Amino acid sequence: MRRVRAAVVEAPGAPFTLRDADLEDPLPCEVLVRMTAVGVCHTDLVMRDTWPRQLTPMVFGHEGTGRVEAVGAEVTGVAPGDHVCLTFASCGTCEQCAAGHPAYCHAAQARNFSGGRDDGTTALSLDGTPLHAGFFGQSSFATHAVVHERGVIKVPSDLPAAVAAPLGCSGQTGAGTVLNRLRPEPGSSLVVLGVGGVGLSALMAAVAVGCDPVVAVDPIAFRRALAVELGAKAALAPGNGLVAALRDLTGGGAHHVVETTGRPETARQAIGALRPRGELALLGLGGEVTFDVMGLLSKGVRVHGVIEGDSDPGRFLPELIGLHRRGLFPIERLVTTFPFEDIDAAVTAMRDGSVVKPVLTFT
Repeated sequence: MRRVRAAVVEAPGAPFTLRDADLEDPLPCEVLVRMTAVGVCHTDLVMRDTWPRQLTPMVFGHEGTGRVEAVGAEVTGVAPGDHVCLTFASCGTCEQCAAGHPAYCHAAQARNFSGGRDDGTTALSLDGTPLHAGFFGQSSFATHAVVHERGVIKVPSDLPAAVAAPLGCSGQTGAGTVLNRLRPEPGSSLVVLGVGGVGLSALMAAVAVGCDPVVAVDPIAFRRALAVELGAKAALAPGNGLVAALRDLTGGGAHHVVETTGRPETARQAIGALRPRGELALLGLGGEVTFDVMGLLSKGVRVHGVIEGDSDPGRFLPELIGLHRRGLFPIERLVTTFPFEDIDAAVTAMRDGSVVKPVLTFT
């Protein structure tokens, strides 16, 4: 048992409150990681506001990176002192995991969103009372986290923490959607609707594999400018005439559209921006979307729902790091760092659009 500092949410929609908590030693299959950085993701805020009351108090955070301090007796993949990136939890044995698609693990709900381990226990406690945790298998809004070995990916020791942190979710979600699911041919057109951390990761991956043109859409001017700097041929604000403009820029319609906003009206615009037999990838957390089925049939559109970039992190994160080393995935361009104690400022900056990807750092 060790004393840690964690950002605790006392009730659905409540603010993050820094509290001292106790963390158990790792189980035989688990790894104890001292955090060096953690990204703040839109999903953290959505889930904080909608989290079941019976699973509070709760610790969120799911883009952690750090150094291994201890490992359980059955752990073989990492050792104390290793630098690691944390990612979502999966069982490793179900049909989807065995096929290399652990984002669709049959046990995903229990291992990522149950407020604890899949057996109902939690490694954290607050004043002697269990503190719900295990968000995406990690709950990394804390100075330390206990994580199942499958959620721990070794990374090079010279990879900056602020670069490694977003790879575990937003980086692999955006880039993986392009590289693992859409797999565009060089020269094919790709539109990204919403260029936050996920959208810009998709855009960078599309540029890296030679999509042309790549077009970004976002209401925030500095994000549009950043998209162009990162390789987009054009960046548009949403509004009247958007679909026509996108079709014009892509020579009659895009081959691929990546929709990250989760807004039903934006998803419908995405269909209109596609050419016949085009492909739409839906990534955003949003409400119900209705489509004109005849419109889908007549165009032969394929719609993908994508979680975590349909990636196998143990394979895919090293690929992303390789792209970063070659200058093809400059994810640091998206990052603004904040001390962990300034988590509220980081949340405000992300919500008001003044930063793309806030990353909390630990001393």
